[in-house]
Amino acid sequence: MASAAEQLAANINWSAFSKAEELKKRIWFTLGALIIYRLGTYIPLPGIDPAAFEQSFLGQKQGVLDMFNMFSGGAVQRMAVFALNIMPYISASIIIQLLSSVLPSLEAIKKEGEAGRKVLNQYTRYLTVVLALFQAYGIAIGLEGRGGVVADPGFLFRFSTMITLTGGTMFLVWLGEQITSRGVGNGSSLIIFSGIVARLPQAVVQLFELGRQGSISTGMVLAVIVMVFVVVAFIVFMERAQRRVPITYPRRQVGNKMYEGQSSFLPLKLNTSGVIPPIFASSLLLLPTTVANFAQGSASNGILSTITALLGRGGPLYLILYVSLIVFFAFFYTATVFNPADTADNLKKHGGFVPGVRPGERTAQYIDGILTRITVVGAAYLAIICVLPELLTSYSSVQLYFGGTSLLIVVSVTMDTVAQIHGHLQAHQYEGLIRKSKLRGKKR
Repeated sequence: MASAAEQLAANINWSAFSKAEELKKRIWFTLGALIIYRLGTYIPLPGIDPAAFEQSFLGQKQGVLDMFNMFSGGAVQRMAVFALNIMPYISASIIIQLLSSVLPSLEAIKKEGEAGRKVLNQYTRYLTVVLALFQAYGIAIGLEGRGGVVADPGFLFRFSTMITLTGGTMFLVWLGEQITSRGVGNGSSLIIFSGIVARLPQAVVQLFELGRQGSISTGMVLAVIVMVFVVVAFIVFMERAQRRVPITYPRRQVGNKMYEGQSSFLPLKLNTSGVIPPIFASSLLLLPTTVANFAQGSASNGILSTITALLGRGGPLYLILYVSLIVFFAFFYTATVFNPADTADNLKKHGGFVPGVRPGERTAQYIDGILTRITVVGAAYLAIICVLPELLTSYSSVQLYFGGTSLLIVVSVTMDTVAQIHGHLQAHQYEGLIRKSKLRGKKR
């Protein structure tokens, strides 16, 4: 089974790649934007002692807070201006998508096409600001409760923290949109991807250091390495898996010409939702516990401690909620991005039909049934990939930084970005063929 990178190397004409100036500009823009993001994860909040906070963080880094640090590329551990990352934006996207399926007014806007999508995106940005301000205020209160971290506690520090962290989040939202439109790949996914990849070398070094010190056995180190490769191969296989629904187009006459019937297929991906369910699930689990993890010294310490204990990473309630949210968002996002009724109508308009199935409503029901069954398998695959390393971390002495969620994001985003690079290159080659044919026509 060839990986995405092997496919890219086998299919791309590298001489054509060297001539694709537009593609190279897009790649350089993407790399430059990600470098700017990484630099921002090293700029600390004003008014805090970074060394004192890092010591405090290391004492309580396990749990949901550590996952938050993973998604932010270490920005939480350094309490940088990008500590919130784009998680408030993802949470806002979830809320708006859920509301657009429930509220008739938002559903009507959603059906307006591109104009409606722009309006919903604007609502998402407004809600992102609200959520970021809320989380930033909780962080400011929590930082003040940690002795020696904040130089001058008070209103001014809270206000500056809220403005700085919210501004950092909105800058990353803007940067992600710029990457999507002017670069290569999905900007938001690439920002999370770069944060995870930036810390992978450190995680590998820590794993071998634990083996050298004797904290874990050599066999366990080898088992973890083999497990990572097996999980990566499994993710690649499942992300490329699809159910092909046969489609037949009958013979048709256009003018005096008779065109033969054609057979094709409708590809339905096993995991239509991609990496969205784990990211959405993690984001929702992070939202209520962000304040709880930082506000350990407040008056409501008992309630916050209870919340933190119940939603502790690897705990039974955490795993149950995590799996439930992954399954829910797998079905929800699949239903959002793929409409069987619209697909059936388009097939009927173009004269296509599924053999043995009546066009129209029957076809929509048939496709919906297939989509439901493969989504069950896709949701189970996502849950296994994300929960298995959590169980291994909880019930053994091995602390896996590169868990299932991070591997899933890294592999899926890599495959998607490679596919987009390949698509840009094919478009460039096609444009080159058109120009050559026009030049030949002029010469004749």
